[in-house]
Amino acid sequence: MIRLPKSIHWRLQVWYGVLLAALLVGFGFTAFKLERGRQMRSVDEELQRRIGLLLDSLRKNPNRAGEKRADPELRLTPAQAALFDDHDGHYFAVWMRGAKLLARSANAPANLARPDAEAAAVRTSGPNREAFLFAAPVDCVLVGRPINSEQDELRNLGALLGAAGGAVLLLGLLGGWWLSSRALRPLAEISATAEKIAGGNLALRINTADTEGELERLAAVLNSTFARLDAAFSQQARFTADAAHELRTPLAVILTQAQLALSRDRSVSEYRETLEATQRAAQRMRRLIESLLDLAKLDGGQEPFHWEPCDLATISREALDLISPLATERTITLHTDLQPASLQGDAERLAQVVTNLLSNALEYNHPGGSLRISTAREHGRVLLVVENTGPAIPPEDLPHIFERFHRADKSRSSTGHAGLGLAIVHAVVKAHGGSVEAASDASNGTRFTVTLPG
Repeated sequence: MIRLPKSIHWRLQVWYGVLLAALLVGFGFTAFKLERGRQMRSVDEELQRRIGLLLDSLRKNPNRAGEKRADPELRLTPAQAALFDDHDGHYFAVWMRGAKLLARSANAPANLARPDAEAAAVRTSGPNREAFLFAAPVDCVLVGRPINSEQDELRNLGALLGAAGGAVLLLGLLGGWWLSSRALRPLAEISATAEKIAGGNLALRINTADTEGELERLAAVLNSTFARLDAAFSQQARFTADAAHELRTPLAVILTQAQLALSRDRSVSEYRETLEATQRAAQRMRRLIESLLDLAKLDGGQEPFHWEPCDLATISREALDLISPLATERTITLHTDLQPASLQGDAERLAQVVTNLLSNALEYNHPGGSLRISTAREHGRVLLVVENTGPAIPPEDLPHIFERFHRADKSRSSTGHAGLGLAIVHAVVKAHGGSVEAASDASNGTRFTVTLPG
């Protein structure tokens, strides 16, 4: 079995070469056959004309009156005889019935045989082409001539077609190689760029200036993929750095408190204060680690969801009951518009979404402000809207508020909030096949809209 090279370039070249060679062979064979047919028809027509002259001569020379001869007599005029001289090689033979030879030219082949009555009207005998006809007043008339010149011309034509076909094939292969090299050159550049990116240069992109058509679309898709990959690595690096930073603070508190407690003897109340500070730092670390584990499970699809019918309005009321004391403490007025909003989902995870949004709306609100939560069904979708009257989120921070460890208000970094609440909201809503959006301005505050399939 013939195995083609694995290179696309060589496979294209082999296929192009085979196809071009087949076309050239077909064209050459057809041209050769047509030219041979044309020449043979010309020779046959010439032979048939001479057969007609011989028959006319036989019919114009009947037996003379009073003669007893039964066979007709062939008498050629000088002009007719000149048609069968040695100059152009034409010869003839005439047979009577019973294969009796009536006449033949002097230059006729010695082994000339009478044709079969059932044979075709023309035949090729060695280097000669012969035409014959069975007609009265004789049995068979045959005229022939050598076709050496025609055969030489056909051989020359075959050689010319072969040379021309070879030249065209060579030029075609060279042109095909150039075209395929030019067409596949972007693939080599794409491969080289991908290798460099795989080596760690994630900022590198494929140059699409020299690509077009399918390769241009491929380069655009790869560039988009590389951009997302670069963003993912950058986000992962920031995530790791932020997680280390968030864990460093409570860990430093624990170590500092432990060193202070061990540096000298202290009273019971001082030890108690040290342990309480250590406990608060440990609890902050625990909350951070639990949030990180939640996000890791959600990202990896390892968090099992318990899908069941539930009502987002009921879930929101339960979440409001939890945060009401905090709202009262900060003198924030709660407004509700909880219309029935049934859906299929994980009630516990949806409660986490509502609680995180409400906690965020309380945390970033003015004392004495207001908070509004509403649920509804619209066009087969379930909506959850949480609004507050707090300070507006800066426009440059708004696209990033669902990223991990991102805080629009950098001064809040020491409040114990790690900046993972909205990231968890986004992950849970996405796992439910929904979306969450944020809008914020100085006059209306901040509004979070969660849309879930109903």
